Amino acid sequence: MKYTKLGNSDLNVSRICMGCMGFGDAAHGQHSWTIDEEHTREIIRRGLELGVNFFDTAIAYQSGTSEQYLGRALKDFAKRDDVVVATKFLPRTEDEIAAGITGQQHIEQMINQSLKNLGMDYVDLYIYHMWDYQTPLYDIMEGLNNVVKAGKARYIGISNCFAWQLAKANALAEKEGFAKFVSVQGHYNLIFREEEREMVPFCREENIALTPYSALAGGRLSKHRGETSKRLEEDSYAKLKYDSTEEQDQVIIDRVAELAERKGVSMTEISLAWLLTKVTAPVVGATKLHHIEGAAKAVDLELTEDEITYLEEPYVPHRLVGVMAQNTQVSAKDDHVWSTGEQKIGEN
Repeated sequence: MKYTKLGNSDLNVSRICMGCMGFGDAAHGQHSWTIDEEHTREIIRRGLELGVNFFDTAIAYQSGTSEQYLGRALKDFAKRDDVVVATKFLPRTEDEIAAGITGQQHIEQMINQSLKNLGMDYVDLYIYHMWDYQTPLYDIMEGLNNVVKAGKARYIGISNCFAWQLAKANALAEKEGFAKFVSVQGHYNLIFREEEREMVPFCREENIALTPYSALAGGRLSKHRGETSKRLEEDSYAKLKYDSTEEQDQVIIDRVAELAERKGVSMTEISLAWLLTKVTAPVVGATKLHHIEGAAKAVDLELTEDEITYLEEPYVPHRLVGVMAQNTQVSAKDDHVWSTGEQKIGEN
């Protein structure tokens, strides 16, 4: 495993971040394809053996059970100081807004619940999961700064935002002396490269870490034609994101398969090796041991410039999908692809 600094932070993270959305009680969450605690522990333990020290979860994943599974496994298999734990918080609910709960109060309640779920005194990275148009940005940034000052989070990150939103938030933080976002978790992979328009160059300029989710497009970038999985069959949100562009994306997926065969490696290794040339640490979900093993191998795979060009050449622009398609003032009060009731959350 290789390691690097997470943006402008002091966190030393593995180049692969284990995504924990696939962990948790399927009877109490959004997804039918998540794995139970016994299998979760096996995968986390194997990841640690392979040198993975960076783990990403969220309070929304399977109604908090993802956080619980992760926390218990890390307590048994690792020293707290040896791992970097990230989790995310949800926007205020309509009921909270009606009750007058402020953004700062909401964030305090969210971090306290996450720490309870994880069984930890602090997280290393606390992530603003989705832009909240109904809560003033100042309240969000001051609330997050309070969390850092209280020692409940070492650093803060953001997810599902536009480059202008990240720039605006960090400018406000700098002006007020608040903690700034050190990382961004967006939707980025070989068949969805819209982050390259503004977010990637902005983060490069500002030394903000890119830790993208959907690194394998819900498994699509790791499967040959005709191959399937429980997730591919049952993940309705991923279908929403990728089915409409399936034909044009398949051209790229076929090139991944061709290059994998030529080099004698897996499609997972090719897809992630490409992404690792662009970002700090992709968030890679794992529901089987070979998923995390393939991800770890990708860190040592080097692609030539010609191979990178070959993979990139067929790409055509995509419309925004999922959470980012709803990142507008107009849809702020709509029923998003995830909600804060039973936490109907999608991919990331």
